[in-house]
Parts: sequence; structure tokens; C-alpha cells
Amino acid sequence: MDEQALLGLNPNADADFRQRALAYFEQLKISQDAWQVCAEALAQSIYSDDHIKFFCFQVLEHQVKFKYSELTEVQQQLIRETLITWLQAQMLNPQPEKTFIRNKAAQVFALLFVTEYLTKWPKFFFDILSVVDLNPRGVDMYLRILMAVDAELVDRDVVHTSEASYYFALALEARRNTLLKDTMREQCIPSLVESWYQILQNYQYNNSELTCQCLEVVGAYVSWIDLSLIANERFINMLLGHMSVEVLREEACDCLFEIVNKGMDPIDKTKLVESLCQVLQSAGLFSIDQEDDVDFLARFSKLVNGMGQALITSWTKLIKNGDMKSAQDTLQAIEAKVALMLQLLIHEDDDISSNIIGFCYDYLHILKQLSALSDQQKANVEAIMLAVMKKLTYDEEYNFENEGEDEAMFVEYRKQLKLLLDRLAQVSPELLLASVRRVFNTTLQNWQTTRFMEVEVAIRLLYMLAEALPVSHGAHFSGDVTKATALQDMMRTLVTSGVSAYQHTSVTLEFFETVVRYEKFFAVEPQHIPTVLMAFLDHRGLRHTSPKVRSRTAYLFSRFVKSLNKQMNPFIEDVLNRIQDLMELSPPENGYQALLSSDDQLFIYETAGVLIVNSEYSAERKQVLMRNLLTPLMEKFKVLLEKLMMAQDEDRQMALADCLNHAVGFASRTSKAFSNKQTVKQCGCSEVYLDCLQTFLPALSCPLQKEVLRSGVRTFLHRMIICLEEEVLPFIPSASEHMLKDCEAKDLQEFIPLINQITAKFKTQVSPFLQQMFMPLLHAIFEVLLLPAEENDQSAALEKQMLRRSYFAFLQTVTGSGMSEVIANQGAENVERVLFTVIQGAVDYPDPIAQKTCFIILSKLVELWGGKDGPVGFADFVYKHIVPACFLAPLKQTFDLADAQTVLALSECAVTLKTIHLKRGPECIQYLQQEYLPSLQVAPEIIQ
Repeated sequence: MDEQALLGLNPNADADFRQRALAYFEQLKISQDAWQVCAEALAQSIYSDDHIKFFCFQVLEHQVKFKYSELTEVQQQLIRETLITWLQAQMLNPQPEKTFIRNKAAQVFALLFVTEYLTKWPKFFFDILSVVDLNPRGVDMYLRILMAVDAELVDRDVVHTSEASYYFALALEARRNTLLKDTMREQCIPSLVESWYQILQNYQYNNSELTCQCLEVVGAYVSWIDLSLIANERFINMLLGHMSVEVLREEACDCLFEIVNKGMDPIDKTKLVESLCQVLQSAGLFSIDQEDDVDFLARFSKLVNGMGQALITSWTKLIKNGDMKSAQDTLQAIEAKVALMLQLLIHEDDDISSNIIGFCYDYLHILKQLSALSDQQKANVEAIMLAVMKKLTYDEEYNFENEGEDEAMFVEYRKQLKLLLDRLAQVSPELLLASVRRVFNTTLQNWQTTRFMEVEVAIRLLYMLAEALPVSHGAHFSGDVTKATALQDMMRTLVTSGVSAYQHTSVTLEFFETVVRYEKFFAVEPQHIPTVLMAFLDHRGLRHTSPKVRSRTAYLFSRFVKSLNKQMNPFIEDVLNRIQDLMELSPPENGYQALLSSDDQLFIYETAGVLIVNSEYSAERKQVLMRNLLTPLMEKFKVLLEKLMMAQDEDRQMALADCLNHAVGFASRTSKAFSNKQTVKQCGCSEVYLDCLQTFLPALSCPLQKEVLRSGVRTFLHRMIICLEEEVLPFIPSASEHMLKDCEAKDLQEFIPLINQITAKFKTQVSPFLQQMFMPLLHAIFEVLLLPAEENDQSAALEKQMLRRSYFAFLQTVTGSGMSEVIANQGAENVERVLFTVIQGAVDYPDPIAQKTCFIILSKLVELWGGKDGPVGFADFVYKHIVPACFLAPLKQTFDLADAQTVLALSECAVTLKTIHLKRGPECIQYLQQEYLPSLQVAPEIIQ
């Protein structure tokens, strides 16, 4: 072997050596006999360096995995002997191999097993057992090999290429794995199970590591072997014994969980679970409060969850089978576990609590199905409810300012608890409402002296009721009187108690979230609107010290104002005055720190727009207010654009361009307030937005930071086309001209949807403009598409593909909007060039989305021009190019009918042929029969 290259295997080697080692590995993988050198090195223990040994196993692994069938019988025998020789050496070595080498060796054994067990090595396990006997190092390797075999057979991730070949490989592999497992069950599983029993019996008191490994193997195999081999007295008693041994009990727990989880007859399953529970209870394991090992309790909780869910599955099956007596017995068994379940659910450790939620949820599902609940069941529901309320509470350690992994886990845990709360609401909505009301009222009476987490959870529960007790369109305050009254009382308390002033971000945020969720409350009691508006506008909301609160409040404030609509009328001007400073365009000057980010300001601008547009003011007054809102933006824009033109430093240029972009974005966002009922024209605001357009368009000719500026102005134009309608048209030609200058693939790709929007909306109104800019646009597109790109530059290839799609989408819009004359009037040579690009798109590029669009264009053109009175030469084009395209595209190897988009392309291709037949009649059939199909050497009988 190349000793120099091997030096690079050491993790501390420098980059050059490591690179050389990698290249050497690739070289050995393709070499015919390199694996033999590695096999010899392993069998004769030539190398002592761990990384070289690992490397040798990697080379062998590659040989077995990808090139095994190329070996002769003798060579295959050599690999088997190498592994057995290596295994024998493990028991004599003074020191055991490193874990990572043992795991890699086990993987190679497992690969050889799946390749050879059914044919050449049926005694695989017996050969290994005869070598290892009960030697601890041998047993360790035997157990690792078993785990590797299980991984190959059960949770295999197939390396896949295309989707179709992936599913095919998956099916083949599943068939092979089933056959292997069936053969193992017949030939060796009883012997393997016996070996596990011997290992457990032999090592349970003197080698906890091997015992735990063996328990892991039992747990893994139990899912697919005959359960009676494990679920019998001698095995279960031994496992239960392990439950009392501190170093073994976690693995024993997991092993019992797998046994309980195994599918079996419902009556037998109930008996098994009950016998396990009796022994566990008599061993004192149900006394949760006396156990302080949380890692064990988390596993134990998972086991109890498994037992509970197994019993519930049995109950469901028995009910389905009509065996009411057994179902009743099983329900009693379930009820008997509820006390233990509650102890685990309420445990202060969230992992322990989380592991039992499945059982709890399923138990409530049973109660939901019962016609009436017993007193005990009602008490259980109440206990679960109290447990959920307690566990929803944040703990002292939760870091609100810098949320990390622990915080993310608690948020996930809270989501699980929410599902429980929703399920509780289905079982007993009255009880849930009463419990939440009691907790809420008690807490808010003394919020000033109560800890933040208790205040937060009280408001949170009110918030969660909205989803737990659902109604249509948020009508919580009508319909069921009891519920409506309770919610109304709680909302009144929330907004009048002063709790919005609580000095903790979690309480503040929960207050605003809840106010917005129950916005319909303010239709019933509008007198509270000013109180809540002030909370939004002062230091509790938009001016809070925490950026997180300010940001979320900006969004919630926008939702609140939108939902109240006409009820905001008395407060409009006051609110607009109070938010004026929050809407200032933050200049990119050093050290200036605005209260809100530009994203947050978007919501404030939208809110201002909504207030003005939805007000009951006259159109004149609306125009004045909108002008007051947008004029500062326009003035600032002009100043900043001048500064940008003169800026030398690139960072400064970027900061100024961003700021200009924000100004355009803010103006654009105010227009979201308009609707079909309240148009820009009706509100008298057209002039203001036209002024904005005139102010923003010069940015398109700015040579600096083009991408940012063009993107912002383009978005504004999209909005104005919707809002200003034809008033925007005079601005389009010059804007288009600027946007087509020095543009790249991405610019064009984003510009085309703008032209498509104008074409689809204004149709013939923009025909002269389209005819004028049609070829300049196409020249710009072709120029970019013809630019040379590096072979492996995938992003450039993708950009071109997207641009090609946009180009075809443009042609589709033009033809689909009844403006084919725009193409027809471009002169014969240009028309021909355009048509050939569509044919090319339909046939040559393996992009089914573009192909589908091309066939839609072709069928539309045939429909418009394909008749007797069509343009001169078009009928000829149909037969020479469109008909062949309809046959050649599906014949391409890249035309993959397993892909949904390709099927749609094929469908459009068929529509094109059908349209040709409709327009040209029998002449089309005659052409196919006599000329085209014979040219493809199609047999006459098929043609007929």
C-alpha cells in the first residue's frame, strides 16, 4: 500500500495529506485487486494504526456492496475467511479494537450476510457463534453484527437516483429482506434467541455493557420474530429482574416496550400487559415519587405509555369484534393505569411528561366515545385538565431573550399539551370552560403580586379556548349563551384589569395575541377600544423596550385595526398622529437606531392605509391624509437617490439602495388597503400614487445597485397596474425601456411577469406598445440565452431554464389574450424565428413545464391561423414542423411518463394534434397516412 497516502488518514494530518488519502481511497475502489491487499492486512494484523484498519474495512465494504458479483468463487471465499480470521484474532488481542472499527467490521459482516445467506453461507450465524462462544470480546462483535443485520433488514435507507428507480430499488430490497427474514425465522432464529438467553444469563451480574447490548438486540428483533420465543416466563422473568438493577433497567425498559408494542391478539395482549404490570407494581416501580433517576423515569414513562396504548388498541379491536365482555375487562385495565399516567404527566421533568401524552390522548378519545362518564372518569378528566394547565407553565430558567434548544423543546412540548387540551374540550367542553375561567379570574384578580409564568398561562388558556371550542368566523360572543357570557367576562377582565402593564415580555405578548384573537369582543363592547389602542401605541406595545415585542405588536396592531374596520372611525386621526414617528424612513446614517425594523414598518404603513381608506371621510379628506402619509416618503426618496448617485463606497451604496427600496415598498404596502368596493379612484387617491410613480421611476435609470432598485420599482408597478388600471399605461413604455437595458437572466425573468400582467389585463389597449417592444424584449432574451456558460455551472443553467420558461409564458399570454397579431406584425423572418423557438422548446429541451407551455402556444396558433384563411405558409409550417413535434417530443428518451408534469405536456401535445385535425380536416389524416407516418417507418397495418 502507498504508505505516504495512508498518513493522510490521521485526522490530525494536514490538508494535502488528507487530499492524497482521499484520492488513494478512490483509486483503490476502482482497482481490481486492491481489496485483496486490504483483506490480507486485516487477516494478518499488518497495521496497528486504527485509521488504516478502518480504511481497509471501507475498501472491503465497497467491494462487497458494489462489486461482489465480479469476484470468482475463490475470491468470495477469501473474503469470508478474512472476516472469520479477523474475528478469531479479536479474542486473542491484548487490547480490544476501537468501537468505530468494531462497528465498521459489523457493517461489512452484515453486507456479506445479505449477499450470501440465501445462497453460499446459510450457516453464517452458526459459524460466528462457533468462533465467539461466550468470550466477552467475541460476544460483543456477535451482538454488533446482529444489530447491523437488523439495520440492513429493517430500517434500510436506499441510496436513490431518480424517483422511479428509487421505488423500484425499494421494492426489490423489500422483497429480498422479506425472504431473508422468512429464511432466518425457519433456520436460525430459535438458536439465536437461545444464544441471547445464554448471554443475558451469563453476563447479567458481571458485564452490564454486554447485557445492555444484548437487551438492545432483543428489542430490535422482537418486532419481526415469533413473540412467543421472547414473551415467555423465563425471558420475561429475567427482564423483570433487570428492572431492579440500576445499570440494566433503562435497556430492560426499552426491551419490554418493544415486546408490548408487538402486534398480537387483543385478549392475549391484555393478559401480557396485565401480568407485566402486576410484577412491576409489586417491585415498587409504580411509586414514582420515590424515584429520582429522571433518565430511567423517561424510559419507564415510555414503557407505561406503550402499555396504555397497547391496551387501548386491544379495546378498540374488541369493540369492533363485538366482544363486549373482554372490552369491558380491557377498559378496567386501562382505568387502573390512569393514576400512574397522571403521576407521570404531572412530573416536573418535561421529557417524562411528554412520553406519556400519547396514552393520555388516546384515553380521552375512549371517553369521548362513551355515552356517559362515571364519576371516576369525570374526576380523571378534571385531573388531566389540571395537569395540562400546570405543565403549560414556563419555568424560571426559560430564556426569553435568547431562545435556544431547551426553549425550542418546551415550545414543542407545549404544542403536544395543546392537543391534549383540544381533546379535553371534545370530551367535556363545560368542564374546560369552567376550569379555565376559575384559573383566569383567580390569577387576574391579583396579577400585580403573581409570578409572570402564572399570569402568562392564565391568559394563554383563554387564548387556547378559541381553538379548543371552535366556532365559525370567530363568533365566540353569540350563540351558546353560557359560553359567550364566560368568554365575554374574561375578555372584559383582561382589558380592564391593567394586566397589559405587566413587566414581562411573555405576558405582554400573550395579552396582545389574545386581544387580536377575540377581536369580535370589541363589536359587543366597543367602549374598550381606546384602552386597547393605547396599549398598542405606548410603551406596552409599539414602543416597548423589547424589539421582539415591538415587532410582533406591529403585525398584531395591523390585524386589530383591519378587523375593527368602521369602529376605528373616531380614532383615525389620533392614531395616525401617534404612529407618524414610527413611519420615518430610517436613513442609513451611523448610529441611528429606529424603533421598528423596515419589515415591521410595512405593517404600520399598511395599517395607516387601512385607516384612511376604510374611514367614513370624503374622498377629498382621504386624499389629503394619503398625501400626508406618502409625501415624506417621496421627498426622502429624491434626496436619497441623489446621494446614491454620488456615493463612492459600495457599502454606503448598498445601504442607500436598501433605504430607497424600503420607501417604494412602504408606498406599495399602503395600496393593499384598497379593494373592489373602495378603489383608488373612488377614494380620490389616484393623483397621489401617480406622483409616487413619477418619483420612483427615475431610480430605474440609476447605474448603481440596479438589481435592488429595479426589483422594488417593478413590485410597485405590479401593484399600480392593479390599483390605477389604465392610468398607469403612460408610464409603462419608458419603465420597460429602462428595465431592458443591461439586463441579466434574473432581471428578464422578473420583468416578463410584469408584461404578462399588463397584456392579460389591458389586452388590445396595449397592443401598439407590445408590437413596439416585442422584438427588443425577444432580442434581450435571446442574447442572454446564447451567452456561453461553464459546463458545470448549475445555477447559470437553472437561470437559463427559468428564463426560457418565462419567455414561453410570455408568448402564451400574448396568444391567449387574443393578440396574435402582435406576433404576426413582426415581419416574416421574425415570426419564423419565434415559431422555431417554440418548436425547439416543445421538442429539444427536457423541461416538461416549458414543453407543456409550448404545446399550448402551438395549439392556440393552429386554432387562430390554421384555417384556410390563415397567414401564407402557416399550413406548410403545421405539417413540416408542428405535426413532427407532436411525435418527436414523446419519443425522446428524456420524456419521462412517470413524471406528472410530463403527463400534462403529453396531454397538451395531444390537444395540439386534435386542433390540427379540427382545422385541417381529412387533409391532416391523409398527410399522416401517406407521408409522415411512413417516413417514420411505421408499419402500414398500424397506420391504418
